Amino acid sequence: MSATLEQNLKLLTESGQVLALDGILHGIEKEGLRVDPMASISQTGHPAELGSALTHSHITTDYSEALMEFITPAFKASGDALSFLEQLHSYTFQKLGDEQLWSASMPCHIDNEDAIQIARYGSSNVGRLKYIYRIGLEHRYGKMMQAIAGIHYNFSLPETLWPVLQELQGNKDDLQQFRSSGYFKLIRNFRRYSWLLLYLFGASPALSSSFLCGRQHDLDLWDDQTLYRPYATSLRMSDLGYSNKAQADLSICFNHLDTYIKTLTNAINTPYPAYQELGVKTDQGYKQLNSNVLQIENEYYSDIRPKRVAQSGEKPVHALQDRGVEYIEVRNTDINPLLPLGIDQEQADFLDAFLVTCLLSDPSEVSDHECELINQNNNLIVNRGREPGLTLTLNDTQVSVPEWGKNILTDVNKTAELLNQISGDQRYSDAVNAQQLKLDNADLTPSAQILAQMKAENLSYEAFILQQSKTHREALSRNTLSPEQQSYLEHMSISSMEEQVQIEQADNQSFDQYLADYLAQ
Repeated sequence: MSATLEQNLKLLTESGQVLALDGILHGIEKEGLRVDPMASISQTGHPAELGSALTHSHITTDYSEALMEFITPAFKASGDALSFLEQLHSYTFQKLGDEQLWSASMPCHIDNEDAIQIARYGSSNVGRLKYIYRIGLEHRYGKMMQAIAGIHYNFSLPETLWPVLQELQGNKDDLQQFRSSGYFKLIRNFRRYSWLLLYLFGASPALSSSFLCGRQHDLDLWDDQTLYRPYATSLRMSDLGYSNKAQADLSICFNHLDTYIKTLTNAINTPYPAYQELGVKTDQGYKQLNSNVLQIENEYYSDIRPKRVAQSGEKPVHALQDRGVEYIEVRNTDINPLLPLGIDQEQADFLDAFLVTCLLSDPSEVSDHECELINQNNNLIVNRGREPGLTLTLNDTQVSVPEWGKNILTDVNKTAELLNQISGDQRYSDAVNAQQLKLDNADLTPSAQILAQMKAENLSYEAFILQQSKTHREALSRNTLSPEQQSYLEHMSISSMEEQVQIEQADNQSFDQYLADYLAQ
């Protein structure tokens, strides 16, 4: 990691091109489960006062009707994205009545899967497609999965950076190809080292016992309502979360854009026997969009994705193929119940330094063997990450978590010092130094702090998260919106409802034909 990183940092510095890194764009997508005053999943529909979940740019739903999702625009300053996210929370709390937003990734108490209502998006063809896709997810994974929440950190490097890097590195490829290759290099290195993010920021060491009701597991009993693992960091990212036999054989380790597209396209077009047996459409309606390994690209679950904003009706994979990678989406971030927004400025600053480090480091491809080791390392960290003496595998050699983590942070700090030159302060280095403290003392990690607070206050998982949710709501509700912010969000709510009606009225073909045309792209 170090040699290539140092070479690229030196090239940027000595050529006077450090400011080519100025202008990174940041966006945040944060999910949050609506719960009733008794900390059970909400049985009400998406609040109409918040607008249309189909067309609202910033407030929508994810898999289930109760799983809200906040989406910020892309901002040059990550702090502006966090501020916008805060505004979305404050506005939403005005409309929620006595409901709370669950301040954790693993869900609240859920009596059974029937309590989880699949998200609905109206009667339009595009709305029905989104709904049936989720019905397919229910049949394939179970509805409990559709109540898990997380944070996605969207990260786009400045367009002006790519020609600078290309010239400094003496690359002669087409610029679009060079940019996509650069993003895939970032993704490969992220996959190699993202175990550290799970250790540092994992915040789901416990969960409600109702989540695993009727399922076999080997978790420990905290109390009669709570299951946990003593040294876990992120059970959300373990095999308790999103896992599926059909996807297990895809083996996508992100070496090239063309192979990534080919693998996903094949999965979307390859029948899977169990899904064929389920069937696609019956007299009662659709059970899934198709009976293939993946219904659509988004069904492939990964901790990071290459992204390109798609045009209306365009498949994401075609947008990537035609115009290349535009940004990446980091998907392994738990909601931290100790923080009002689930994420803060220090974490965002560290993520920036970490991701730029991944871009400027080792360009080598990930072999099938290394891909297996990456999965093994991640599995160890999410389940046992804080266990004293735990070792991971690096180049077929066992290395301790603190030792390898320190080596990674040493490299990330080199990038942080460069970013400090742009920001004019020490915030990036400060963010890195704060993470070293967690490597030195695992008790400082969010996962350890959560369990410590639960123990100190003698609380179950559900009681602790409900307490945190109420505390955060009170704090965020005190942040009154400016008249301009209030007016903007009120207008978005009204205009999104109007837009949904227009889409529904404009449909001029049957859903069967619409779906056939979409899948045939």
